[in-house]
Amino acid sequence: MAEFKLDCRACPRLAGHLRQVRKEFPDYHARPVPPFGDPKAALLIVGLAPGMHGANRSGRPFTGDFAGILLYETLFKFGFASAPQSVSLDDGLALSNCRITNAVKCLPPANKPTTEETRRCNGFLQTELAAQPAGSVVLALGGIAHQAVLRSFALTLSAYRFAHGAQHPLPGGRVLLDSYHCSRYNTQTRRLTRKMFEAVFRQARALLRR
Repeated sequence: MAEFKLDCRACPRLAGHLRQVRKEFPDYHARPVPPFGDPKAALLIVGLAPGMHGANRSGRPFTGDFAGILLYETLFKFGFASAPQSVSLDDGLALSNCRITNAVKCLPPANKPTTEETRRCNGFLQTELAAQPAGSVVLALGGIAHQAVLRSFALTLSAYRFAHGAQHPLPGGRVLLDSYHCSRYNTQTRRLTRKMFEAVFRQARALLRR
């Protein structure tokens, strides 16, 4: 396990990419993006990685990009967020019993981290999961996030197949809940609809009420 470090440079390819981004966009955060929310929240949402003009710009997960629109609107609807929009670090938004993080904390080129980069960043996710109370829900947005959660518990990936709406038991009475990622591609192609996404959050609420 490892504590999040804003100055982490463990992945040479990602560190080099961020250096170039900072030269082109000097006002961007362009560093590892820290998690957002209470470390002991009962709902932990795990995404893939910061978006170029979203979290990589703002410094907050899913803030300022297309994927964050549906996510924060849904969080607000289900009582996990104080507002339906997340636009900047100083917008006053607060999460309730919810925390948002990414499997990979740095912006990857073409939004595609390598398997080694995902593994190297996994220690941070392990630390976040260890802080969760028993009976918590981990919502994985997409297959890479799903696999990163399993790796954090040293579980066999093939024994826990990713599928939208699937539930998997985790150590400590936790539950891994899967959803398609709320990316622009998935929502515009209707692979993920608002109704489908909200159904997953109803599952999460039901699990937390156990």
